[in-house]
Parts: sequence; structure tokens; C-alpha cells
Amino acid sequence: MSQSLAPLAAADCLLTGRTVLQIVPDLQSGGAERAAIDMAEALSQAGGRSLVASRGGRMVSELQSKGGVWLPFPAATKNPISMALNSVQLARIIRDEGVDIVHARSRAPAWVAYYATRQTGAKFVTTYHSAYYGTSPIKLRYNAIMASGDVVIAISEFAAKRIRELHPEAAGRVVVIPRGADLRAFSPASVSPGRVQRLRAEWGVAPHERVVLLPARLAARKGHGVMIDAAKRLAADWQDDIRILFVGDPHSDSFRRNIETQIARAGLEGFVRNVGHCDDMPAAYLASAVIVAPSTEPEAFGRVAIEAQAMGAPVIVSDIGASPEIVRAPPQCPLHEATGWRVAPGDPAALARAVAEALAMKASARDEMMLRARLNVQSRFSVEQMQRATLEAYKRLLQP
Repeated sequence: MSQSLAPLAAADCLLTGRTVLQIVPDLQSGGAERAAIDMAEALSQAGGRSLVASRGGRMVSELQSKGGVWLPFPAATKNPISMALNSVQLARIIRDEGVDIVHARSRAPAWVAYYATRQTGAKFVTTYHSAYYGTSPIKLRYNAIMASGDVVIAISEFAAKRIRELHPEAAGRVVVIPRGADLRAFSPASVSPGRVQRLRAEWGVAPHERVVLLPARLAARKGHGVMIDAAKRLAADWQDDIRILFVGDPHSDSFRRNIETQIARAGLEGFVRNVGHCDDMPAAYLASAVIVAPSTEPEAFGRVAIEAQAMGAPVIVSDIGASPEIVRAPPQCPLHEATGWRVAPGDPAALARAVAEALAMKASARDEMMLRARLNVQSRFSVEQMQRATLEAYKRLLQP
């Protein structure tokens, strides 16, 4: 397992007593929010202060337990007038709290932070958490704020390439720091059988039923529609053996209703179900036979893919965006070296074939893949590696 942060913390004189303010829309769920909490923990261990400005959410208590301080702040607003007022308010907070660095993880808060740091002289860091699509001049300008930091963190080589293509002026400020999984929490050994049993009971899954899990916010680009189409193909052979579950908050109530309508029209009620948010994702991965992440648009990273691999769960991802960096699969490598499957995006037939292949794996082959997948994450995508690299980026900005 990755080393503790303790040796680094003892040597971080540049961070001792320094204050970093991270700003995210909310602390409800998601990759940017998880990264903010991970960095709050790292800063606390390194002797610094970590403030997180956000409208709050279910993750506030975890933030506080790991040494972060929550500042209630209307960071989610996209109203231009409100954003202008927010920049003044944030500048006041920066001065009052002696903030050295402001780290923005989303576009609207980044615009607020940009103007606040220009008023106060604090350093400005951005993390390019998404591919940020849009072709109109207004959209491109809005997205460009994520490439305007004194340091611009790209969470994959795919994201770094996109930044350099769209914002060549930022090329010299880009540093690639992949997202990381907490291998203390995402470890099969850390999850008791009782946690798995309780979760399966909450889902209403029978003991003999295997779960095909799609853990993602209910949003069009996450591929729920593709999975429903794939489920039609799987139902004939697997109707009595598996259940396909969607786990995640809805992007909107209308989209949730749309997904439920698609399931009903396909005659898949009961076979495919939306079970909502899950507070115990390590147990969710361990309770599942296959994890799917069938995104229809390229993504800057794939948190689900690294967490699933860390838990030793067979994972199937769309072969776009950063996925080739995260999941090893043919033709990139021989089958006996694969850590999962990659399929063409938007192809329900290919997705169904991959799910069937994963379900049909023999126990020995599954165990071997489980070991390869976990080693893949341990060596390249641990949260400690992400924390250390980000602290180093902070330190470079603080050097006299």
C-alpha cells in the first residue's frame, strides 16, 4: 500500500501555518468534492489550514472529521450579478483568514475565485476536472477559466492534451496529477460481510442474484440509456440470475423520470432498477459481480474505474477519454494482462457482450484479474500519490 503522508508532513515547512481555500459548488457527492476532502486531509497532516467554501451537503461532516473547515458560501450560483457579489465576499474572506492559495474545482466558483485572488494577491490554482465541452465563443470563454490558474492541474494525460489544444497559453502552467482512490477504504479486506449483506438487503437483491452496477450521477452522458438497451439483450439469458442497478443522485428529477420511463417501456422493471444514492461505495463494489461505466462522451478521468479496480471488481468502461490510461485491456495489452474491459461508446451490443463475458469468468480468472487491477491502482492511482503531488504544486507557488 502507498506510504503514509507523515514523512512528507514533517518536512513541509513551506506549508506549516499556511492557509489554502478550496471552492466547490457543494459537498453533496462527486469527484471534485471527494478530491477537496482528500486535500483537506493532506493539508491538515502537513501542518496547513484547509478551508472549503461551498453551499454544503452530506459530505460536510467527513470534511470536518479530516481537518477541513467548511465555510458556508453560495458557490453554486451561475447568476452573473451574484457571482460578482460573491467575488467581493470571497476577497473579504481571503483577507480575514489570511488565505495564501485559492483552489477552484468548478467553473462558476473559479470565476469568482479568479477575481477575488486578483483583488487580494492570493495564488490561484484550478483543477481541470472535466472535458468541458462547448463550441460557441461564449462557452469557450466560460470554460477557459479552468485553464487560468497560476497552476492548472489536469487529472489525466487526456485532460492535459485537451487543455494544451484549447488553451495553448496555459501549456507551461499545466501539471498532470491523476485522481486517487483511498486504498484504506477501497480494499476488500476493509469491508465486512455484514456491510455487504445490509446493502444488498436495502437494494432488495436476492442471495442468488448477481448485481451489475452502474454507479454514476443520473445524467445523459453517463450512459444509462445505453445500459438499458444492453439490458434488453441480456434479459433473455440472465433474467433470473442478475439485477442491473443504477446508483447515484439524479442530475434532475426530469431525467430520473425519463430513465424510469425508458425502463418501463423496455419491459425491464425489476430487472433494471434505480436505487438512488449510496453512502457505502466500497461495499457496493464488493456486493456487485460487474461494474459498468458506459459514458457516451469522453471524460477527463474515471473515478468509478479506479475504485472498482481497487476493490477487485470486474469493470467495463467506454473506450474514450482517459479510460485507456486507467483500464488495461486488449488491444493495448494481452488478455492475460487486462484489468477490465473497454467497449465502443454508445454500443449496447458490445456492452452486453462484455457484461456476459465478465459474468461467465471462471473463479481463477476473476481472482487473477482482481489482483492485476488492484496492483494497477496501487502503483498509479492511490490517493496518497495525488495528495503528495498536489502539495508539491502548492509549495512551488509559496516559494519566495
